[in-house]
Amino acid sequence: MMFLRNAWYVGALSKDIDRSLFATRMLKEDIVLYRKEDGSVAALEDSCPHRRLPLSKGRLLGDQVECGYHGLTFDCSGACTVAPGLKQIPKSAVVRSYPCVERYGMVWVWMGDPELADESSLIQIDEWDNPEWGVNSGDAMELECNYLYVTDNLLDPSHVSWVHQTSFGNSDIIGLPLKVDVKDDGVTVSRWSTNVEVAPFYKQFVKFDGKCDRKQHYEVRFPSLAVIKAIFLPAGSQTENPSEYHKDVFLMDSYNLLTPIDENRTRYFWFQLRNFSPDDQKVSEVFNHDVRFAFMEDKAILEEVHANLKEKPAALDLPLDSGPMRFRRRMAQLIEAEQTEKTAETA
Repeated sequence: MMFLRNAWYVGALSKDIDRSLFATRMLKEDIVLYRKEDGSVAALEDSCPHRRLPLSKGRLLGDQVECGYHGLTFDCSGACTVAPGLKQIPKSAVVRSYPCVERYGMVWVWMGDPELADESSLIQIDEWDNPEWGVNSGDAMELECNYLYVTDNLLDPSHVSWVHQTSFGNSDIIGLPLKVDVKDDGVTVSRWSTNVEVAPFYKQFVKFDGKCDRKQHYEVRFPSLAVIKAIFLPAGSQTENPSEYHKDVFLMDSYNLLTPIDENRTRYFWFQLRNFSPDDQKVSEVFNHDVRFAFMEDKAILEEVHANLKEKPAALDLPLDSGPMRFRRRMAQLIEAEQTEKTAETA
């Protein structure tokens, strides 16, 4: 299986990268991350070209990495600077270097042509620095499933009524129609539920009593970044215009960042922003606990789906599959176009 490579993927949480060698695997490529002496992050191919010992098994010397087998040493550009016992460094003594940048508490790695790496193409989150919004700092977990099953899930608002009955879902929203929007940068599936009960997770935070008008906004941008927006208004005050929101509106934006490890595994990063309690650590702790619990429910489902679809393909599609299917078709087109262009460049 091929992946879209000219894109930013999360390689690690910023807090996990220090002056040690951090090994990870992304898009079937082994990478070593480390923090340089100036505080920025470097990313190199995690494989010495001599005998393929992972460089992460070696030593960090200043801003350079020394292989733990025979001492070949590589700088941040991937060039070999030291080859013990040799008068001249071999031309093939080189490893790949990856552009990387830190933003939103995460290290992003550009997996494609380094000349195309553009920081401005990273998602822009205006609320990140808004003092009126709280930030639930990021977390991560691994799933034993292909990343496209996760994007399927993140374009499916209907699943919450069954998978997340004690948190994000309830029976009031079962069967309500879905709106699908396809744009150049991704696919969005959304719906309004009017005069319904507030789902359990949100009930502990909303500032109004009684039933609500609720919007589920599930947006997945190519190749694998999802923005899930939860909007809760007092019943009867539904509006698409944010400037007209009721003063007690509840807003939560959940950012879900998927990094394929290989065809069968996905690393799932996330963080949330909320329009209330910006400095309340107890609220953040509740978010951390309850969101991770809900994502563990997704993990259990998706790992079973992946394992069973490998053995026996699905026998039908449902109307709720429209968003995921459109996303998959466009992803296949983008990957094919990228591969065609790469082949033409090397011909």
